[in-house]
Amino acid sequence: MEHRRAWIPLSDGTRLAARLWLPETLPAPVLLEALPYRMDDLTSSYVGEYERICTEGEIAVCRLDLRGTGSSEGLATDEYPAQEQRDLQEVVAWLAEQEWSNGNVGMYGTSYSGFNSLQLACERPPALKAIQAIYATDDRYTDDVHYYGGALKALDAIDYVLYMAALVVLPPVPAVHGGEWRDAWAERVERSEPWLLRWLEEQTDGPYWRHGSVRNVRRADRSWAGYERISCPTMLVAGWADGYRNNTFRTFEALECPKRLLIGPWAHMSTATSLPGPHLDLVPETIRWFRRWLADDPNGIEHEPPVVVFVRHPTRPEPDLVEHRGVWRQEPGWPLERARALTLATDCYKDTVVLPIRGETGTAAWISCAGRLPWGQPLDQRLDDAASLCLEWELPPDTEILGHPTLMVTLSADVPVAYLGARLCSVFLDGTSALVTRGLLNLAHRSSSEQPEPLEPGKPVEVRLELEATSWVFEEGHRLRLALAGAEWPNAWPPPFPGTLDLDLGSLRLVLPVVDGPPAVREPPRLHPSSGVENHGPAAGDDGAQPVVWQVDHDVLARTVRCVVSHGVDYTGEHEAEIQERYAGEVGVSTTDPGNAWATASASYRIRWPEADVAADAVLELRSDAEAYHVVVEVTAEEIDGPFGRRERRFERRILRRLA
Repeated sequence: MEHRRAWIPLSDGTRLAARLWLPETLPAPVLLEALPYRMDDLTSSYVGEYERICTEGEIAVCRLDLRGTGSSEGLATDEYPAQEQRDLQEVVAWLAEQEWSNGNVGMYGTSYSGFNSLQLACERPPALKAIQAIYATDDRYTDDVHYYGGALKALDAIDYVLYMAALVVLPPVPAVHGGEWRDAWAERVERSEPWLLRWLEEQTDGPYWRHGSVRNVRRADRSWAGYERISCPTMLVAGWADGYRNNTFRTFEALECPKRLLIGPWAHMSTATSLPGPHLDLVPETIRWFRRWLADDPNGIEHEPPVVVFVRHPTRPEPDLVEHRGVWRQEPGWPLERARALTLATDCYKDTVVLPIRGETGTAAWISCAGRLPWGQPLDQRLDDAASLCLEWELPPDTEILGHPTLMVTLSADVPVAYLGARLCSVFLDGTSALVTRGLLNLAHRSSSEQPEPLEPGKPVEVRLELEATSWVFEEGHRLRLALAGAEWPNAWPPPFPGTLDLDLGSLRLVLPVVDGPPAVREPPRLHPSSGVENHGPAAGDDGAQPVVWQVDHDVLARTVRCVVSHGVDYTGEHEAEIQERYAGEVGVSTTDPGNAWATASASYRIRWPEADVAADAVLELRSDAEAYHVVVEVTAEEIDGPFGRRERRFERRILRRLA
């Protein structure tokens, strides 16, 4: 294997920094991962995966710093801008033209690089012959870290949404970029605005969010189109504890190209080390997929059952759950031929039930896109169940659901904007309540997220709420619980007004996607055991990981609830880099006025190279009332004891809440 560095020239004169790993046998197929997360320091640990793909798969690998990030030239203006897709088309063409390339290029990656793999497949560059999207979504509005059911994400605001404001103003690596690196750094600091300001402005669905979304066109019948743009073979990898799992079944069903779906129990972490497991080594699956489509290797992967799914069985909840009970299964496609809809009703209830809107409900469910702690797993749901309207059903033993449950109910509210949150739980004999799936709807978005409409106080409306994709087997002795509440905080920002929801329980219908009968494919899938190596996180030493804080505090007299987190890590990177990452944040809400909510956070990076000692920090203060979000972001870039000095920028906005 040979390792090289390269500058990839673009038509506008910008150069992108890349690293290449070339196998011994050339020419070879090429696999590209393109990320904004700095290949030489913050994600230098990814190298182990690239080396394995190169040596075990005889595939050349290119890791790219996107425009304006890491050591690449230009400015990073937003996530997934149109310029990025244009850049990547040129990069794919450049890789295909190199003398060591066989002309066939694939794209793959986790999260951001899974997103842009799907996006570039929609553009159909001639040399792009296959993709693998891991933990990525087809819809940037409904299933990303920004909005959820028409409500602003809360916990995500103090994680990715903030830390990108600091990350994009870190300087290029001096040893890679060269002598003018401070000039490039100054341009980043002076011309970059925090992306989250635009995200707060874009509160409704529309062209901004449709760009970069595979399902990007609404038909007249309200169904989605756009998937037909992808013609190259596509493999999707998803996790039941990951926030992008809704992409899985709907995208797989809609694609008309060779396709494969692997969905396990995982959070937004490597399949080799995720909380929870069980774990597997994804690298051999990645190699097989790309060897088939980039090297014409007749390995037969296209003849195997295309859907591999981990079927979850009841497991007692823990915030750092190590392994979920369940079994692996192969399926011949999606939707399943043996699937049926089971409708559960509450006809015995004839009266309307009044549900108070409490903005603090939801702490036990925590975040919908779990990852590394403190972004952990749901807790026992009984705390939130006690503050919710709960309905229960006894199901036949071993009833299995797989897909999207749907809730339909008629309700009214006494305020113009209100939310409805729904959680499905599996209740053990001792009362333990394990979260199965959940969903949230801003009721102003009941007919459209493009053109939301306020509720008319007191007027009944019919509501349809699709819950997130899930898998669960209700074993003997387990009851199904539906818990309804007027908020899902701190996962989502609370609604603007206190008030009540009046639910007509006689109208309620819960439709479960039930799987009946034996599987069509009886053989279990052949999966590779985990390598036990974490290639998607900093390789911290014994003292590198900082204490993790995850706290929920109820101030009784102040009548507030707040959630506090902090974490960090010290590690080393390329070019003798010594790196520190520190994150801290708090979200809070009044227990009497849900419109009174806040988020404060800080994210900081420090990198010490032989040439310089640099830092970048971002601080967020986001507060709401019933009318508006009030946001302040302060960004600082500094060279410690160096000529660049310290440079600060402050961004302050008052952004009206538009039926949010």
